[in-house]
Amino acid sequence: MEGIVPAWGRILLGYTPALSIELTRECPLRCPGCYAYGADHLGGSVTLRELADLKGSALVDGVLNLVRRYKPVHVSLVGGEPLVRYRELSDILPTLAAWGVYTQVVTSAVRPIPLEWIDLRRLQVVVSIDGLQKEHDERRRPATYERILKHIEDRRITVHCTVTRQQVRWDGYLEAFIAFWSANPAVRRIWMSLYTPQIAEISAERLSASDRRTVLATLERLRDNYPKLEARTGMLDGFAEPPASPKECIFAKTTHCVSADLRSRVTPCQFGGNPDCQSCGCIASAALAAVGRHRLSGGLRVGAIFDASLMVGAAVRRVRESLSPPSEILEAPRLPDPNMS
Repeated sequence: MEGIVPAWGRILLGYTPALSIELTRECPLRCPGCYAYGADHLGGSVTLRELADLKGSALVDGVLNLVRRYKPVHVSLVGGEPLVRYRELSDILPTLAAWGVYTQVVTSAVRPIPLEWIDLRRLQVVVSIDGLQKEHDERRRPATYERILKHIEDRRITVHCTVTRQQVRWDGYLEAFIAFWSANPAVRRIWMSLYTPQIAEISAERLSASDRRTVLATLERLRDNYPKLEARTGMLDGFAEPPASPKECIFAKTTHCVSADLRSRVTPCQFGGNPDCQSCGCIASAALAAVGRHRLSGGLRVGAIFDASLMVGAAVRRVRESLSPPSEILEAPRLPDPNMS
């Protein structure tokens, strides 16, 4: 529940409790199934690789201006690959820590995670790992196991794995993965998401309904043996019965997602495009769904408080912006993708 009470206060004042920023359009990886580079991620008129992102002081100032504007409790810095902008991050992260903002950097660990980040308060570094070494290295080269193990040494990280259909074809696969990373002293937590497809998507990554049930049963069985694995009952229930639409998803309703030009919105949630909510496997959505279902003494659902707060906050925001319209965020032109002919 950490951060939930301050989030209500921000909502009532008309601010967004969570901010997700695609820090850069650049990434040295070409991972199968990556939603960020999908053709419809930003609505179909432009792709992430066609946006002009920012660098240097323009990026630092742009991110901090967004945080000043939206006053979030939590900021996620994603990509692209955020470590492409590690110099700028080394200016951004200490400032956010000083402001008391909970910050998450999601990376492939394709390059070293700066040691000076370890002592920053309220910072969580999340490393995305796609299964055991053979499968991961094939999908995420050059961010191979060898590089990851080297780049997280003496750091503190959270491992995040998005489970795809390829990983459920072999009995014991998920346990082998969880056991391997649980034994690494740099790993503090292990998060497991389920692959979230777009509507009508046909791909090798997409889980069947039977696959999803198998994964959830496996996580429930393993959680007592691997304390670093976060797979509480409420969260698993959130995976089993995801919100039916973005309008019912607390994560989607409380997170403002911005792409690499710091202007373009990613909607209806961080996946963009037209996500299949019935097959959602987002760990943030599942976790907040669990919070929303929780009942306080007296029987009041936490989700009902969120909904009421959002209604009040929207009215407050309309009044505030009518009196003082928000200044324009830095505008960057769209550029052609240098990786495409």
